[in-house]
Amino acid sequence: MADRVAVYFDFDNVVISRYDNLHGDSAWRRDDARHHKPDLASDDPVDVRLAEAEVDLGAIIDYAASFGTVAFTRAYADWSVPANAAYRKALVDKAVDLVQMFPASGTKNGADIRLAVDAVEDLARHADITHVALVAGDSDYVPLAQRCKRMGRFVVGIGVAGSTSRALVNACDEFRAYERLPGVSPPPLPQPRSKVEAEAEAETGAETEAETGAGPGTRPAKKAAAKKTAKKSTAKKATSPEPLSPDDEATRLLLRAVRVGLQKSDDEWIYASGVKSQMQRMNPEFNEKSFGFSSFKAFVESRSSVVASRVHDNGQLLIRLA
Repeated sequence: MADRVAVYFDFDNVVISRYDNLHGDSAWRRDDARHHKPDLASDDPVDVRLAEAEVDLGAIIDYAASFGTVAFTRAYADWSVPANAAYRKALVDKAVDLVQMFPASGTKNGADIRLAVDAVEDLARHADITHVALVAGDSDYVPLAQRCKRMGRFVVGIGVAGSTSRALVNACDEFRAYERLPGVSPPPLPQPRSKVEAEAEAETGAETEAETGAGPGTRPAKKAAAKKTAKKSTAKKATSPEPLSPDDEATRLLLRAVRVGLQKSDDEWIYASGVKSQMQRMNPEFNEKSFGFSSFKAFVESRSSVVASRVHDNGQLLIRLA
């Protein structure tokens, strides 16, 4: 019987932990980030910091899929909170079941209890579930991990480094820090401006003043408004890349699947059959024939710029990153 995975997100836990991990201890509470929405183009610094700390849902679900077919995924949070609501469409698009948690008090929403009850009930009802993926870092989940193991399930933990209980790590059969998941890249660090860049920016500003008639006598409010509009326009351009073609999407999917496979292999070469299965778990729509290839081998060989392939002694195709 094929392995089947149940995935449970303590969504508040992972979003808050990621934010604090990037912006400092207690930054979430200090910034009151729950009442903001991630937006790199915003003038609000908290919106920008939320966007920088955005959680890559695809990387988490892809990694869970490397253990088998994802049977169901549930995410627990108060979805009326703006910071959480920003993820709703992405989660629904990935067929994640959103469980609404209304806060019972100002600090505790009971997600850990509800998640644990649901997980144990699911395992009792669905004997075909072989793996449980807990996306959380709270030590409150240690009893749940231990119970799942006693029920004969393999427990995978995924949590943010620095915010995950050591007891939870030890209670899992396998644990992976979110930052170490294939496809998760650290946010770009701001680069210091060189003298040449500063001079060029000053010259551009002077030219803009000359063209618009904005000089020393221009009111500061108008100058600030113009600068804010230009900054917003530039940020929107930077955060709105052109959509990838289906062919490029397939190449990206191949690379993601290979990277996930390499995480679970001691060799740089992995079997193509496993890569294809992983690709189809990540995107059930994938089929090499829809791209005009008669076989997966032909599809892989057409991507020789990003992956290399060779035939094993047993006749099976092997793949590695180029």
